[in-house]
Amino acid sequence: MILIIDDDIAVRTSLLLLLKGEGYDAADCMTPAEAIRFIKKDEPELIILDLNFSNDTSGKEGMELLGKIKQINAQIPVILITGWASIELAVQGMKAGANDFINKPWNNDHLLQSIKTLLDLRGKKAAHHTRKQLDKTYNFQHIIGEDAKMLEILETIGRVATTDASILIMGESGTGKELIAEAIHQNSLRKNKPFVKVNLGGISTSLFESEMFGHVRGAFTDARFDRAGRFELANKGTIFLDEIGDLDGNSQVKLLRVLQDRTYEVLGNSRTKTVDVRVVCATNKNLNDMVNRSTFREDLLYRINLITIYLPALRDRPKDIPLLVNFFIDNLKDIYNRPKLSVAPAAMKWLQQLPLPGNIRQLKNLVERTILVSKNDELTAEDFRSQFELSPVKKGNIQLPGIGTLTLEEVEVEMIKRAMEYHKNKISKAAVSLGLTRSALYRRLDKYQIPYDEAED
Repeated sequence: MILIIDDDIAVRTSLLLLLKGEGYDAADCMTPAEAIRFIKKDEPELIILDLNFSNDTSGKEGMELLGKIKQINAQIPVILITGWASIELAVQGMKAGANDFINKPWNNDHLLQSIKTLLDLRGKKAAHHTRKQLDKTYNFQHIIGEDAKMLEILETIGRVATTDASILIMGESGTGKELIAEAIHQNSLRKNKPFVKVNLGGISTSLFESEMFGHVRGAFTDARFDRAGRFELANKGTIFLDEIGDLDGNSQVKLLRVLQDRTYEVLGNSRTKTVDVRVVCATNKNLNDMVNRSTFREDLLYRINLITIYLPALRDRPKDIPLLVNFFIDNLKDIYNRPKLSVAPAAMKWLQQLPLPGNIRQLKNLVERTILVSKNDELTAEDFRSQFELSPVKKGNIQLPGIGTLTLEEVEVEMIKRAMEYHKNKISKAAVSLGLTRSALYRRLDKYQIPYDEAED
């Protein structure tokens, strides 16, 4: 039973017809008092709740009713219906326990997708399985790990993959966020449709609309051909938005619209297009802290994290290190034509003691580098130790990070930030110190979304 709570008879009638036409059992209430009586008597599976009743448009009545619903049964999923004018109120509602919010006028397909997702999630109960049991049910062949934290994550992926729930993957750099995103897609009902990966940190503000939504010929100076955007390429499939924490404010607004309404406009064409896509995001940044600093939109955060997955650092699951090392060794045997390669037990124990701030990426680099340098078929602790460069390498007065601890892009971003800070945002001086022209530095500031207030040179 789905309960619709709205004082507008036209809204209630429209929703009742939609839901019953899709085979759902639905009922409606006009007032908060009537709704409370209904909920106590006949517990609904899901509630669609308007925030405003009568002539009051403050949303106060809707928020109070949401609180009462959660007191009666906190497990009932609630979808808020709101207009753009009360989007901040909708975010407050999400904090108070609502599961989703839909804008008026709503898109029927989007609303039905949200309802199905929330009902599916409610019906799926957590279980505790071994890795072998999980592998019999799901496709996790590219994910290595038997640590209890990882098994819990894999169980979560298995439960939510078949829904269309938006998923946010958080974790340090190198923990395997992209592999988790791919596993979600491969175990979903969309697995035979496109899986489109987008590194948002590598898209400049000026190109964001063209990259994400496409453009038509002549939309701007270099637009010589029509181009499909990433959302169009991902239609019916999954779009993976990596490094979403690097997105600038203007681009966040543009992304929010397509995530809320599943509609967008191709650059140079005012005709609205719709898209059916599952959204998975990832970041190594703390988005809650960014919200508090007003550098990330709170409404966008609630839109992308119906389910949040926190990937543990490799140092927090040391028992998985031998599994990963053996996996890398097996793959590299063929690549380097060294079929007898193995790792000595003492060397494996030594590897398990490493902090590995670069996580899986750093471990993989260390293993491959050691294989390239060492002539031994059985790799020893000394073989690995000689290649381990966790301690900073000094070059003059410069300290470089250890191999595998940062990507080249992350090093470049950090050096640009330091140069700008040292030269007090004077572009010419910062560019010279980095060996760049002014225009090249501007391009990088734009590409990496590095904020600055240009000082007079």
